[in-house]
Amino acid sequence: MRPQAGLRRSQTLAERFRDWKHRTIARPGFQRWAAAFPLTRPVARRHARELFDLLAGFVYSQILLACVRLNLFGMLADGPLPLALMAERCAMSPDAMRRLVAAAASLELLDLQGGDTVTLGRLGAPLVANEAITAMVEHHATLYGDLADPVALLRGEGRAPAMAGYWPYAAAADAGPGQPATLATEKVAEYSKLMTASQPLVAREVLDAYRFGRHRVLMDVGGGEGAFVRAVAAEVPGLELRVFDLPAVARRAEDNFKTWGIGGRSRAFGGDFFADELPRGADVISLVRVAFDHPDERVLTLFKNVRRALPDNGTLVLAEAMAEVPGVEPIGDAYFGFYLLAMGRGRPRSAAHLTRLLNEAGFASVRSLPTHMPLQAGVLVARCSA
Repeated sequence: MRPQAGLRRSQTLAERFRDWKHRTIARPGFQRWAAAFPLTRPVARRHARELFDLLAGFVYSQILLACVRLNLFGMLADGPLPLALMAERCAMSPDAMRRLVAAAASLELLDLQGGDTVTLGRLGAPLVANEAITAMVEHHATLYGDLADPVALLRGEGRAPAMAGYWPYAAAADAGPGQPATLATEKVAEYSKLMTASQPLVAREVLDAYRFGRHRVLMDVGGGEGAFVRAVAAEVPGLELRVFDLPAVARRAEDNFKTWGIGGRSRAFGGDFFADELPRGADVISLVRVAFDHPDERVLTLFKNVRRALPDNGTLVLAEAMAEVPGVEPIGDAYFGFYLLAMGRGRPRSAAHLTRLLNEAGFASVRSLPTHMPLQAGVLVARCSA
């Protein structure tokens, strides 16, 4: 039986202890004692640093944005440079460049050697020519504007979030059958470009976790401009490839297939995956970063449409960032929780929650595959028959 509304369930012993510990830490007197006592001082300092990092997080992100916009990581890709030369290239004073470099060095994005020589830092090195991450860094300027008043965002007050306009299909998704498919090419160009740029991060995780070579035809539903099927094409010769997305997006995918040299084995179909019947013939369908953009009832509709399009021995591969993943909980519950709130639709879901929806949609078995970088994506494989 479910507990009656308004009644609190009893806390477990572990929960009572954790609650007591946190209420004790909340006391100013205990905090002063912990900071002074030699055995607890390292823990107190670490907690203070973690709390300050939460407070200063926006400043840190803006330092990263400045480095990206000035292309500092690309500038240093071939080796160290004098600080004065970097200042000249970036059209700013040496003092301003020193301030930026010192800030970036403290975050391990850059390294300042000998007081006037700049090199890549531990966290800056992976950003060299990494279009996926740098595109997301630039994109976050829109998100941060919507998060300027988080309470108003949670209450649905104030101006409409800019993120909803950035992802126009999200706002159109609840407008009625057929409505999303009417979005014009210019409306989808910006978000399609971002999805294409950021897709390699997720595609690598999926391809490392699941072997598509066992299949004949892959259809990527909500596949955008075809970035995911392009990654699959490079690793699985002979696999027939399809993309299903809004008509304006599908046209861009068709053009890309020709440019990439995979037009002979790839096709794009336009439509609304909530309202239209999906093309049949694929023995594996992928949903890559699609489900978390929509509420449960819409996701269930999508899963049912996918199940109808698959043969009885068909497979669905679902990949997206998930909630409640041990070790990376803030990615799903904090970051994507508020990102999707600003977007106006969707929610991060746990693997267990997605499994329940897949079972309800008619999939007989669902299993979770491990990925190298769970913060990028989790992968679920659902089969039509047990």
